[in-house]
Amino acid sequence: MPPLLNAGNLLTSQHMPTITAVQCRHVHYDLPPGAGSDAVHATPKYGYAVALLETSGDIKGSGITFTLGGGTDLIATVAQRLVEPIIGCDIEELMANFGAVQKEIAEHQQLRWLGPHKGIIHAALGAIVNGCFDLWAKSRGVPLWRLLLDLTDEELVRTLDLSYLEDVLDGDEALKILAEHRLTRGEREPVIQSGYPSYDTSVGWLGYSDEHVRDNVKGALDEGFTAIKLKVGSADVERDVRRTHAIREQVGPEVTIMLDANQAWSLPTAIEACEKLLGMQPFWIEEPTQPDDVFAHQALARALAPVPVAVGECIHNRVVFKNFLQAKAMGIVQADCTRVGGIGEYLAIALLACKYPVRVVPHAGDMGQIHRHLVLFNHIALGHEKLFLESIPHLREHFVNPAKLENGHYLAPEEPGASSDLKL
Repeated sequence: MPPLLNAGNLLTSQHMPTITAVQCRHVHYDLPPGAGSDAVHATPKYGYAVALLETSGDIKGSGITFTLGGGTDLIATVAQRLVEPIIGCDIEELMANFGAVQKEIAEHQQLRWLGPHKGIIHAALGAIVNGCFDLWAKSRGVPLWRLLLDLTDEELVRTLDLSYLEDVLDGDEALKILAEHRLTRGEREPVIQSGYPSYDTSVGWLGYSDEHVRDNVKGALDEGFTAIKLKVGSADVERDVRRTHAIREQVGPEVTIMLDANQAWSLPTAIEACEKLLGMQPFWIEEPTQPDDVFAHQALARALAPVPVAVGECIHNRVVFKNFLQAKAMGIVQADCTRVGGIGEYLAIALLACKYPVRVVPHAGDMGQIHRHLVLFNHIALGHEKLFLESIPHLREHFVNPAKLENGHYLAPEEPGASSDLKL
């Protein structure tokens, strides 16, 4: 691995590009038959709204937000209208107080009404924010995880918009959390060499036949995975019970299995279905009902304990995460920097999760590209448990530097940036 530029080093002018223009685009990709299918998406396409930050030098930033294909063009259109505050900015000066910049973009007087802080407008914000972090890491010649770890606590907190969290997490509280864990960072840094554990989501899409799932599971175990995820939420819950119990019998008790219903059930149905599924010993049950219903998740968390409820890929923003955590309605935080307002908001949510505390296992709409950086930071800087990160391999060929896995572990990225460059 080449020497890494320390964030405290003096940067030359070539490492301090100015953003001259931002081009927002949209792409989507067809998936193999059955891939990506779940209880509410039978034939999805994976898509990204992309914010390409052009600079006065050779370096370009690339920010992405994830969709299932339809409407991605709308996100790109809105992102193009939101980028004005960053045009003409030196990347170092921009990121020195980026939390305030992110807040300014999110609070656009004309477009804020379309959210606020959710839907298309928030996804557009995420693409811009992710592009800024990518450009910042590239300008310093380091991968994102190293950039974040090398920042002082004060520098990191200034990148965050903590508005509406002040009742539970203000800047001083964030600094306290970072300072407390800084003392023991060395105990957790070996993960950089060993790699971060992963789990395989692609084995158990709902549209796959039972035989296909069994073959995929065997292949995943042969590749070194010790954790897998199966989709549930079939029209007939007995199909889910049969499939999940059969896979548990196939792999034995040592393999970790998560179940994901993708919001398919009402609260009464969810309780009934989960009671039948608990017998196969799932590690968690994910998105069992409508993602905005805090009280339904609270009821489920109580009913399913000690099996945690995992939720977050469709939670809009840090404020709703705060509400879920306050209500003890989630046991696994699945924040996704390509679904909320970008890397900055993801980091705010990860800090928030330290307060309660709740484990963080990101949903990986980026196919694990950016989140393999973020989980290293979570573990080393915030002390979050080294659990695992979702692996979905379907778009590997479309990334310039696809994520590397060995024996079921993500390897620490070496290339500068956030690993979000697509072959456009």
